[in-house]
Amino acid sequence: QAQLMESGGGSVQAGGSLRLSCAASERTISTYQMGWFRQAPGKEREGVVIVQSDGVTIYGDSVRGRFTISKDKRTLYLEMGSLKPEDTAMYYCAAELGGAWFRRCISAGACAPNSATVTWGQGTQVTISS
Repeated sequence: QAQLMESGGGSVQAGGSLRLSCAASERTISTYQMGWFRQAPGKEREGVVIVQSDGVTIYGDSVRGRFTISKDKRTLYLEMGSLKPEDTAMYYCAAELGGAWFRRCISAGACAPNSATVTWGQGTQVTISS
């Protein structure tokens, strides 16, 4: 079972930047499909970006061109730029073997959280003020 720990959330003004980090084991980073998802109060969980084990990335429409995912041996990163108030949400790091649910969720835009095949971090809050 993968274990994930996010950090780096906070409050910034619109137009600013933040970097989120997700610590994981080397085995998790190299074996699992990894991704960032977010959830605002009263809304479904939204796929932000996923990175497959072969390095292919898939971004959600709302963040494409503003956010960048990257990883090293033990950490997954999310660089967020040109932040908008609508980016305000709890951000979750996630891992899934195979990535089938990841691809369905990011293609659909939003979905109900899945804990059957997906491992989630505890989340880190990002708040963007106008």
